[in-house]
Amino acid sequence: MKRKKDNIKFPFPKPPAPGEIIEIETGIFWARMPLPMLIDHVNVYILEDADALTIIDTGLNVGLCRRSWMNILKSFFKGKTVKKVLITHHHPDHIGLLGWFMENYSLKVLCSRTSWLLARMLYFDKQDKPTAQAVEFWRKAGMDKETLELKLSEKPFNFSDGVAYFPLGFEALSNGQTINLGGKEWKVQFGQGHAPDHITLWGLDRKIVFSGDQIIPGISSNLGVYPTEPFLDTVGAWMETCARFKEMASSDHLVLPGHKLPFTGLKERQSQLIENHSQVLGRIEKFLSNNPSTAVELFEPIFRRSIKTSEYGLALAEAVGHINYFRVRNRLLWRTRSDGAVLYSLR
Repeated sequence: MKRKKDNIKFPFPKPPAPGEIIEIETGIFWARMPLPMLIDHVNVYILEDADALTIIDTGLNVGLCRRSWMNILKSFFKGKTVKKVLITHHHPDHIGLLGWFMENYSLKVLCSRTSWLLARMLYFDKQDKPTAQAVEFWRKAGMDKETLELKLSEKPFNFSDGVAYFPLGFEALSNGQTINLGGKEWKVQFGQGHAPDHITLWGLDRKIVFSGDQIIPGISSNLGVYPTEPFLDTVGAWMETCARFKEMASSDHLVLPGHKLPFTGLKERQSQLIENHSQVLGRIEKFLSNNPSTAVELFEPIFRRSIKTSEYGLALAEAVGHINYFRVRNRLLWRTRSDGAVLYSLR
């Protein structure tokens, strides 16, 4: 019997270099924008019709990404103008250059209302030092003293550090809506957990799915919780989406993700993700049954490896997401330690 991972194939094993493109099929192109972070790229896509282009996601607002886009549009799409930009979700590596595109082209912006409003709110939320709410969030999660002191001494990352200013005006897409992009019909399906109302596009006349960060091969999407909404059940929402998408998926769907390589075997990948996270929840349940713990102390049962300094913030956010899964289901007891950290145990 074949294992699930054996049914996941990568028909385009070599990604495009910065400033280059790969044609996935007629009128659908894949490009990569470089990122100065742990995951060093984000996938973006171009849909071409007779006289115009549609961009799906943009990359971060940094010179490397702007230069890559200028080279792509000049070298491969002469005479074609960008008429639409679709944003899958509000994270900076996906929405960062939206304002730059809006300044340079007369175009329509398509995204979920939630993504737009979150991005606008976060863009104007500029802080010179961590907020009291962020510090309390970190303390409650059990952030170690050394890391907390370092964060208190540093200027926090602001959303606007990686996102160009974007003027007003967008078209909100709704779950289940059918839209035409690049002369092809697509059904909009919202995913949850990684980002609220994350847009995925499912081809109606071809088995192609633009999955953004909702479905990525090889790694699980980060399911982080932040001070903005500290009790959000990201893990539960994500698991529900995985189950729903598994019912819609077929093994021959070609998935075009926000990171890593395009792949086939969508139904198998959804099964993998559900199984892997069910195992994580089982390990947490077992751990908390014997060890009252902070969110940070759950790193080992969640990730089963040491967490690097560069990963610490994302790991903490995801650990809180897992705590909230059990909290929402009334499975937790907790008490506050003398240093402000919250210790959790199972009911």
